Amino acid sequence: MATNELSMKLNRRLQIEEGAEEPVAVDEQHENGGDEKPTTANADSELGAKLQRRGELNEGVGEHQQPSMKVFNPYTEFKEFSRKQIKDMEKMFKQYDSEKDNYIDLMELKLMMEKLGAPQTHLGLKNMIKEVDEDLDGKLCFREFLLIFRKAAAGELAEDSGLHALARLSEIDVSTEGVKGAKTFFEAKVQAINESSRFEAEIRHEQEEKKRQAEEKKQRKAAFKELQSAFK
Repeated sequence: MATNELSMKLNRRLQIEEGAEEPVAVDEQHENGGDEKPTTANADSELGAKLQRRGELNEGVGEHQQPSMKVFNPYTEFKEFSRKQIKDMEKMFKQYDSEKDNYIDLMELKLMMEKLGAPQTHLGLKNMIKEVDEDLDGKLCFREFLLIFRKAAAGELAEDSGLHALARLSEIDVSTEGVKGAKTFFEAKVQAINESSRFEAEIRHEQEEKKRQAEEKKQRKAAFKELQSAFK
């Protein structure tokens, strides 16, 4: 029995070598009892899909799924405001960001307007967000929050709007005009230099204030140690 089976295999191999019959990979696979070919086919298909996707991205056909890694710097993008103004705005933003997710959603904005003494309707709150919601996610990031004060300083907000009330009641003075308010090129250049000097002065003032606080802390610590040693 085994001899007949071996003879049939040898005869078939001779026919394949002489071109009388085409090899069939599936039969040999089943004889060996393996699943290697389907697995290889699946892997090739998956690799092909990935390569095609990468090609589309390189050609600009597809869109990357990962979010933008661009870093937002409020001090360089909102140069019309001083560092103190921006820090005050950031403090206010964080105060009402109760979920600490770096966004102010509709309910948090509702609470903010109530605290400021200018409660809004549900539709009014949605319209407030919509006016500065550049990425259309239905909530305010810090950059969009700063846009409220930029529009207020530029006089672009209706006086009866919720955003105008927010900017007016926030106790953050944004009346100072930036370089955009200059009438001539020369005035703009002078004002830009003044803005740069003011920015540097504010940084120096912050650094000096931190040094002063560190020195006071050091002195208090030394005084405490001296007092502590007196009781030993």
